[in-house]
Amino acid sequence: MALAGLYRRVLPSPPAVEFASTEGKKLFAEALQNGTMEGFFKLISCFQTQSEPAYCGLASLSMVLNALAIDPGRKWKGPWRWFDESMLDCCEPLEKVKEEGITFGKVACLAHCAGANVQAIRTSQGSLEDFRQHIIRCTSSDDCHVITSYNRKAFGQTGTGHFSPIGGYHKGSDMALILDTARFKYPPHWVPLQLLWEAMKYEDPATGYPRGFMLISKLQRAPSLLYTLSCRHESWVQTAKYLMDDVPILLKKANLNTVQDVLSLIFKSLLSNAGDFIKWVAEVRRPEENSALSKEEKERLAIKEIVLQQIRETKLYKYVSEWLSDMRSCCCNASAFSGKDSLTDIAASVCCQGALLLAGNLGRDNKSCLKETCVNNVKSNGGGPITVVSGTVVSEGGEQGVDMLVPTSPSKSHGCNAGSSSFCAIAHPGHGDVLTILSLALFTNSWFDISNKKLLDEIRALVSFQNLPDVLQEEVLHLRRQLMFLKKCKDKEVDGDVLLPSISMV
Repeated sequence: MALAGLYRRVLPSPPAVEFASTEGKKLFAEALQNGTMEGFFKLISCFQTQSEPAYCGLASLSMVLNALAIDPGRKWKGPWRWFDESMLDCCEPLEKVKEEGITFGKVACLAHCAGANVQAIRTSQGSLEDFRQHIIRCTSSDDCHVITSYNRKAFGQTGTGHFSPIGGYHKGSDMALILDTARFKYPPHWVPLQLLWEAMKYEDPATGYPRGFMLISKLQRAPSLLYTLSCRHESWVQTAKYLMDDVPILLKKANLNTVQDVLSLIFKSLLSNAGDFIKWVAEVRRPEENSALSKEEKERLAIKEIVLQQIRETKLYKYVSEWLSDMRSCCCNASAFSGKDSLTDIAASVCCQGALLLAGNLGRDNKSCLKETCVNNVKSNGGGPITVVSGTVVSEGGEQGVDMLVPTSPSKSHGCNAGSSSFCAIAHPGHGDVLTILSLALFTNSWFDISNKKLLDEIRALVSFQNLPDVLQEEVLHLRRQLMFLKKCKDKEVDGDVLLPSISMV
């Protein structure tokens, strides 16, 4: 009786040369001798088979991210932080990718959101010689990797669009090694570089654009320190448009005389659910993993606390705090940011999100509720107390314990000091911090149309990038990059010619 299904495919050769063949081994040895297999070993250490037929883009990216030793900042399974296809869902729902695959631009988006440095280039934006030089440069080091998007038809293979990392380059024969993530179909193989270039020139029918390649490397500094923009909520598409497109128009039309007028105009017009748009990053873990904080956890928490402290030392934060105080004292206020900055209230949403993340369900339609929480101050060796919110989340009939590590900043106005063991009111990130960092992240030209010259000068001084400390500058730049990228996604421009914007520092 015939067996259902398929067991692999015969690799068309030529044009391809199977990696494990005699000729393939010879090409490998010669390329290794010539120094163009340097990235191979870290890639092969993380080589994975795509878990779904349409997950080639996700598998290629997770393989490269792990090879670059980029910390995902969230746990995969158990105590381990490791990139997996299931974690790459910030730009496209996994169910959609499973059914339809993913476009070139969306993979670049995923790499960016995952914390990598990305240069995405379509064949229409370069030449074969440019591609060859990029391949030589990246295969000659282990700190840069290439992912190609191409059509299999050019190699006589079955299927159409596909993503694969490049594992090496043989200069003498001008061939590139494709580490095919569809290992159930084809093994790793060498292909002529010119033919690979032709395969990338095929148009993707989903976008109307040709395919291409992307150069992925590790950023010198982790991109997200304390705040991140969330695209897992429906509100982000409207809010991105509001911040990037509508705010400059509102500022131009309004008759504004004071800083408080400007803040009221921007913040009161935000959507009621805009609080989901920007979140402070709370690290979550299972309480049973270890009661003591690791060195890495302490270091990440310390950096977040530096960001929080630097935000509160800006003059803009003082104005935002005064505006919030005025809004909260007004009984007619209906602002989305009028509520109390209760740590337990904040923990309710963060712990629920953390429980879904630990269970591998983040991004799915999953109703959960926080059963209970408690706030504790945990002593750390060689440092002050660390605030930990412990919660129990009920989801789909099960319970998940979650510990949330909370960055804090001593509040002089509340009589706190760095050595105090008592919990300081609003010492954790609150609405004032979120609104301040969001205002700083707006692009400089957003303010240009304020007609009151004196007020414009005052606002520009308050939001001046050059006046910010280095760590806070990095935070602002990260948010600006994400803001621009999310707007491009909203405008369906992420698959256009310009994939990754250059962010002005001023």
